[in-house]
Amino acid sequence: METIRLAVKVREDFGKQGSKRVRRRGAIPAIVYGHNMKPLSIEVELKELHHALHTKAGENALINLEVQGAKLKESTCLIKDIQHNPVTDSVTHVDFTVISLTEEITVKVPVVVKNAADIAGLKEGGVLDVIHHEIEVKCLPTAIPEKFEIDIKQMKIGDILHASELALPAGVRCELPADEPVIAIHAPREEEAAAPAEEAAVQPEVIEKGKKPAEEGEEGAAEAKPAAAKSDKPAAKPEK
Repeated sequence: METIRLAVKVREDFGKQGSKRVRRRGAIPAIVYGHNMKPLSIEVELKELHHALHTKAGENALINLEVQGAKLKESTCLIKDIQHNPVTDSVTHVDFTVISLTEEITVKVPVVVKNAADIAGLKEGGVLDVIHHEIEVKCLPTAIPEKFEIDIKQMKIGDILHASELALPAGVRCELPADEPVIAIHAPREEEAAAPAEEAAVQPEVIEKGKKPAEEGEEGAAEAKPAAAKSDKPAAKPEK
């Protein structure tokens, strides 16, 4: 994998206002950390960072930091984290981690589906489900794949590609369980049947056979009338 040289300098402007001043002059606040080293605050030119992020390797690019104002024992880094402004999506901070070229690391590699238009299952009306858009692998930094191009044009409805079926380069191990689904072709979803119109409509009032509506109304009114109230006083005795 190609190593990108990135010139940075030690950051001397700190705090919230300091970070704003760094960004106003076209740079991004950043930090470098790693084994057996004290974290180092730096700033990197936005244009240079943009170039480093837009190679074939993407965020997995190996970066050789050239620090102005300090010296690193190991200068080969990976981008560990990129923070963005939630409104503008512009880069606000970057974390670099120093690595050794002789020690394995764990990274995520993007998945790219080849010949998607020719997939047999999609021609049958199936639905493509890419369960893992990235695959976590372990390998030496120099062996990091740029991407996994997966040709699944033979997959049909109901077929599943598991992690154990991935074709990995030599020296690269997948960190997913062997039976973990990576890509699947599902059957088309059936539309829920609409409720019958007669169920949604208001049911007509059923009238008992032989009874007229007026009679039913009178009967209902009679039932609604309260029963005659019983007097608490004893009934008067008839005069003798």
